Amino acid sequence: MNQILALRLLDAADDAAVIIDAASRIRYANDAMYALSGYDAGSLPGKRIDTLLPNTVREQHGTQIGAYLAGDGKNTKVLSHKRHFAIRHRDGSMLPIVLKAMDLGKLDNENYMGAFFIDQREERAIEQQNAARWQRLQRIALSDPLTHLSNRRALEIDAVRLAARARRTGNPMAIGIADIDFFKRVNDQHGHAAGDAVLRAIAAVLQSQARASDVVARVGGEEFGLLFPQTDLSMARQVAERIRLAVAATCVDFEQSPITVTISIGLAPLPHNGNWKAGFMQADAALYRAKHKGRNRTEQA
Repeated sequence: MNQILALRLLDAADDAAVIIDAASRIRYANDAMYALSGYDAGSLPGKRIDTLLPNTVREQHGTQIGAYLAGDGKNTKVLSHKRHFAIRHRDGSMLPIVLKAMDLGKLDNENYMGAFFIDQREERAIEQQNAARWQRLQRIALSDPLTHLSNRRALEIDAVRLAARARRTGNPMAIGIADIDFFKRVNDQHGHAAGDAVLRAIAAVLQSQARASDVVARVGGEEFGLLFPQTDLSMARQVAERIRLAVAATCVDFEQSPITVTISIGLAPLPHNGNWKAGFMQADAALYRAKHKGRNRTEQA
């Protein structure tokens, strides 16, 4: 009678449960187990527990369970604690679960083991949603909302990482600062909406003309930061000139008013000690010289 009542209790449980005999065969599965695994009601008894195990652990766990139930040892890791695991659905997909196994002792001189399978699909879905939300927040925190380029903070993070790599590998790295010439005139003559349109257009040009490995960021106002990893100053100048010429050839059509601008660029090599901030100061000084010499040009430290 006690066994019948216990099985009724298990049948009503929310968590999936099975009972396994000494031959690693399933002797009982509750309703929640059938709902979880996708098997038809009453079809699991007689099947080996291996049926529900992932291929990567099937043989190992089957051996451990069999040895334990056969009485060859009582030190299996299967028991006594919850484990994050996966079981195989009838359709072949893997279901994330938390496994809790227990020794049920002997009945009619045969050893039995019980196991609960706690469905983790909802928890995993929530974790994935939270991870995706965190990634979105990270992207927002590290991007410029107007141009969708990286912002100053993101550039600083990349600069630290790339400078450390350059110092470790001994490869060169160049740093650049680009500034739109006479940008205040655009705002004064056409309005700030036009200025925003120009910033977006120039940002797109910088991004398209830079190489895939380069970093382009808006670091403030009409100023853009450039990182050229594994690049000496000569090659960085070639890329900077390509960018400068492409900007000069760009016409922004704002409310039927064509607007053209130019940029000045300052370049500097990453110092041998890897101090990227010092490199930025040198690039800024080179940018100042480009402005002083008439703008729409590239100068280097």
